[in-house]
Amino acid sequence: MAIKLALLKSGEQVIADIMELVNDENKVISLVFSNPYIATLLTPELLMENSISDTEEVEHKVAFSPWIVLSSDRKMALDPRWIVTIVEPHEWIKHSYEEKMSELAIETETNNPVSDICTNISTIDDDDESTSVQNFEVITEEING
Repeated sequence: MAIKLALLKSGEQVIADIMELVNDENKVISLVFSNPYIATLLTPELLMENSISDTEEVEHKVAFSPWIVLSSDRKMALDPRWIVTIVEPHEWIKHSYEEKMSELAIETETNNPVSDICTNISTIDDDDESTSVQNFEVITEEING
């Protein structure tokens, strides 16, 4: 499993098991996101001077919400041109995501092989606007500030 955090051109931060789909010439034609969720930081990103000491712990809250909430697909192909960067998430975020995926795997398991996704690859129009759905579970972890 390659759990990564992808920053999309839309500004969304998507955590998923990300794989490359390549053609016969080893050119990446698509990225496949398995179980993609939007990761949103709910705590303030900016700390004011003297608002917290070096010894205090900062509690960060992250919300996970399904990336494409109206789809039942668990694997989705994404045009690589829509990726700004792919990074390694903090360990506590990765752990929280893996726990969430374990819970979901127990509930249901759908088959959607990568080969089925290839026929559904489409381009995204730059003028499209996305709508955020506020239906998510909050996961809280503490880390040193």
